[in-house]
Amino acid sequence: MADEFAKGLGLLTGAGLIWMVLAGWYRTPSFSGAQLYGAIPDNLTMYDQIAVLLLESMFWLAIFGAILFWVGVPLGREVYAQFSGE
Repeated sequence: MADEFAKGLGLLTGAGLIWMVLAGWYRTPSFSGAQLYGAIPDNLTMYDQIAVLLLESMFWLAIFGAILFWVGVPLGREVYAQFSGE
């Protein structure tokens, strides 16, 4: 069980760090206003659009990755053990 916790924590912190860096670049218009949750600028290049796509995917990877390893895998093992007779 400790390895699932470590994997979930690794996904949460790793993807969360990438999200925070990209959100700081693209979602912080000024330091006196909204930080990490401001509006994304309109005039984006192709590389900026890829970074915004990575920004959104890292947010969801952090959330669902931690839930998968902390809830889904242990629940799946319990269900498998119940039905396989172990």
